[in-house]
Amino acid sequence: MALLVLGSVAFDDVRTPSGYRERVLGGSATYFAWAASTLVQTDLIAAVGRDFPAEFTEMLRGRKIGLDGLVKMADIDTFHWSGRYGEDLNVAQTNWVKINVLGKWKPVVPPKWRNHPFVFLANDAPQNQLAALDQMVKPRLVLCDTRDLWIDQDRAGLEVVMKRTDGIVLNDGEARQLTKERNLIRAASKLHDLGSRIAIIKKGEHGAFLSVEGKGFALPAYPVAEVVDPTGAGDSFAGGLMGYLARRGETDFRALKRAMLAGTITASFCVEDFSLDRLRSLDVAAFDRRMGEFEQFLSL
Repeated sequence: MALLVLGSVAFDDVRTPSGYRERVLGGSATYFAWAASTLVQTDLIAAVGRDFPAEFTEMLRGRKIGLDGLVKMADIDTFHWSGRYGEDLNVAQTNWVKINVLGKWKPVVPPKWRNHPFVFLANDAPQNQLAALDQMVKPRLVLCDTRDLWIDQDRAGLEVVMKRTDGIVLNDGEARQLTKERNLIRAASKLHDLGSRIAIIKKGEHGAFLSVEGKGFALPAYPVAEVVDPTGAGDSFAGGLMGYLARRGETDFRALKRAMLAGTITASFCVEDFSLDRLRSLDVAAFDRRMGEFEQFLSL
């Protein structure tokens, strides 16, 4: 089954203890789509600016990611984020953000994609998430993401998104910020109260937690020997998770638990190099090998 993602395609400037990269390809929808397309056809709704190079477009097209929903705006530049990581690679420090196209873009879903059964609303303004959702025809499963910016600036819009989707995927800091709960079990319960039947809380190197209407499941992170750049790991996790569900065509609790494994695997590849450099070599065979290794790691 095909999968649709709405989100950002961006330039990233990233500094970690392993080095520095400038104007590399990034963005929530980019990482999500690249990870998900390992497992299933993935179609992308996003906007870029006049400065977006053709080589990046061809890189995405070469992955066979659907780009009919990628709009290039001629009068403004691409979204651009600059950030850094210290010794604690779980915490990104933002140097600056240039919103650029994201301040003007209004998403349009091509008619041929409006019947996609699986939809992910990656990090974007709640108004854009809702605009895309309004164009879909009875999707089977819709999950959303968010970030601190929207929790602070448009909580009301975010709560509407949560009520209109099946679940939310967010990191532990965002979960605490949104729910005002330090304990993640209580935070998950509050997320259910806000409208999310499915709550998935990412904990970086400490794994992830799934809660579905009172049923819980916790998973450690895949043990990576050297983390080079954690940028995009959360989006890659979501891409692997949704890619697995769409590939299987299943959405029950057991499938969600297996999908958590898939998300953990795609995220583990992402962090091994800057930008998409490690994910570019990811294929189904490599994914399956690491999935098997992780299952052995988890076995009792």
